[in-house]
Amino acid sequence: MAIENLKKVNLGHYPTPIEKMENITKMLGKGTLYIKRDDKTGPAFGGNKTRKLEYLLQEALDNGCTAVMTFGGTQTNHGRTTVGAAVKLGLKPILVLSGEDTGYLSGNLTLDALMGADIYFVKDSSKLQEVTNDVIKKYEQKGDKVYVVPVGGSNLLGAAGYIMSVKEILNQMKEDNLKIDHIVCTVGSMGTFAGLILGAKYFNAPFDIIAVPVSPAPIGQKEKDVVKYANEVSEYHGLGITITENDVKIAYGPEEAPYSGEEYNKPDPITREAIITAAKLEGIMLDPTYTGKTFRGLLDMVKNEKYIKSGESAMFIHTGGAMALWTKEHLDDMQEQLRNNCNTTEY
Repeated sequence: MAIENLKKVNLGHYPTPIEKMENITKMLGKGTLYIKRDDKTGPAFGGNKTRKLEYLLQEALDNGCTAVMTFGGTQTNHGRTTVGAAVKLGLKPILVLSGEDTGYLSGNLTLDALMGADIYFVKDSSKLQEVTNDVIKKYEQKGDKVYVVPVGGSNLLGAAGYIMSVKEILNQMKEDNLKIDHIVCTVGSMGTFAGLILGAKYFNAPFDIIAVPVSPAPIGQKEKDVVKYANEVSEYHGLGITITENDVKIAYGPEEAPYSGEEYNKPDPITREAIITAAKLEGIMLDPTYTGKTFRGLLDMVKNEKYIKSGESAMFIHTGGAMALWTKEHLDDMQEQLRNNCNTTEY
């Protein structure tokens, strides 16, 4: 079956808007910058995972499943979106999270709890599979059939979401007479990045795809991983496309201060400055773990003409996740910087 005809449930609001970042374009003075608001997809505030979940949860319904389980860190955006999608479809949401239960719910965990998810914290990551098997058995004994969504929704089926997003972008470019030379996105579990690369080739898009990693990685390894995954996706969907390492553009940033920061979810003052820039100039909220790092990379690439040359236009994919700003660890870490960024007066 052609990928355009794949069956899916309707979870998101499309097309998501493309907005010109007027003030940041003016500040940098290099070329026009746009933002694709995939943070507005829904449900439960949405994000990039919604496009993938539409295909995955269709499969869950087709298989008669009554519960949906997925995984991630304690502040997983993917988990929160999956919970929202599950309850919208009348399915029981189950989260198996790597990390300890601190006894305090903030950020995404607040929303997960509001939506009634069953949450299992796994302190010892080596026991993740064992816990997963036990939890599935527990629900099956109660009569549920559990559909398992992989981390990030990034499997061969879920990748269809971002392959097809390219068609949406091309339609918007035509309707609004937009010129876009580059698309900048985040790369983590690879589904979004690989999907965009494949979609750009499949639909003969006039732009390339540049990704910023969310975690430190040795240069070259992620490229190989993306090539392998993208070609498996292409074969699965019968796209007739072969991806090579020349198609995979990952911007790591300077060696002494990589865009990914020191660790996956560690507060990073340079990333926070990029988050503040987006907030102060465009009223756009980014997060410290994913979109803030990617936006930091975009600003640096435009300023220093790395990948993006002067006069060229670029579009940033906002994949959601701003609720991470309200996690206790990030709030605690950025209090001083927030105070310095605004004027507060008490009478």
